[in-house]
Amino acid sequence: MKSYRKELPFHTKTRRAYINITPQVEAALAESGVREGLCLVNAMNITASVFINDDESGLHRDFERWLERLAPEKPYDQYDHNGYEDNADAHLKRTVMGREVVVAITGGKLDFGRWEQIFYGEFDGMRDKRALVKIIGE
Repeated sequence: MKSYRKELPFHTKTRRAYINITPQVEAALAESGVREGLCLVNAMNITASVFINDDESGLHRDFERWLERLAPEKPYDQYDHNGYEDNADAHLKRTVMGREVVVAITGGKLDFGRWEQIFYGEFDGMRDKRALVKIIGE
């Protein structure tokens, strides 16, 4: 069984962002040489997320509005966590959107359903972060 590991670096210019990382994950899969197996992609920071959904700008705006209603960024003093930092909302948003995805690999390709893409969701950006791609299989 083969095992392959790659980190994807991120540094967004905004506090929140949704980045389609499917091309980077597909490139990592090609580098791995794995034809049949599993691909794990996970955020390596507690205020970021990796999830699968459609790459449609209206949906991304819907995520933003929905998450902001669930866990508004401000006022900062509404959260017990905020004191040293002001990112309690980002921790909550990450919990809702999830830490990782696992995608089957079939015939050397990510085995997606129609319209599925992998996204990195940033909820407390403007600093260095990363996601991990771990591929195992034959």
